[in-house]
Amino acid sequence: MNPLMAPEGFRHDARCALSVNVNKVALLRNTRHLGIPSVTRAAQLCLEAGAQGITVHPRPDGRHIRAQDVRELAELLKAWPHAEYNIEGNPTQNLMDFIRETRPHQATFVPDSEDQFTSDHGWNLPADAERLRPMIAECKSLGVRVSLFMDPVPEMMAHVAALGADRIELYTETWASAFGTEREAAVLASFADTARAALAQGLAINAGHDLNRDNLTRFLRDVPGVAEVSIGHALVADALELGYGEAVREYQRSIQRAYAR
Repeated sequence: MNPLMAPEGFRHDARCALSVNVNKVALLRNTRHLGIPSVTRAAQLCLEAGAQGITVHPRPDGRHIRAQDVRELAELLKAWPHAEYNIEGNPTQNLMDFIRETRPHQATFVPDSEDQFTSDHGWNLPADAERLRPMIAECKSLGVRVSLFMDPVPEMMAHVAALGADRIELYTETWASAFGTEREAAVLASFADTARAALAQGLAINAGHDLNRDNLTRFLRDVPGVAEVSIGHALVADALELGYGEAVREYQRSIQRAYAR
């Protein structure tokens, strides 16, 4: 098989898609000036192993993903017609320039401040609505799907739909921290209720942040309609032990178990 071409059998199915966030690969690379590990090589190996997409979150300070990575990954994804490219970030910072230049399949709007360590909350609607509305409209005019990073609050879903966004990405850190504790059932119920509210508004559902091989299956089994999960930190950490290919296959097995009868 030509490693730059998509495998013959590579297809989306009705199950949740796996998009691999390669930010942490770039973070390691940036500690030296040797160009290793390669972000594009990591993405290629994940796609060859069956990942259905690649995610990046380029922050203004370039502390991990850099502008050139965004462009090189966009070029790589052209050889994978069944895979999706998701660029996430704050649209009031540097995100929109990347959207205009590379036209990814999906733009995920995240309300991060410029110096924020990592994403830690969703948009506050309707308070943030008016500043988001024109940027959502611009993405839609470019043919780019829009997903809003949201906390598990069912009442927010009508506001998301009113803005014209296509999807939500559920911020799942609270699920990860509750997994295996006495709070697990109640927290998971809040995600399930939010997913049902989103589906009722005609929104598709993504999820991401601190999902891993242990907590992913239960989440997908109980939260209806999740179309895509974006996983970076845990998957790259697992890849240090397993390799990219086996790490991706392990996450795909976790997804498959959620649909087993």
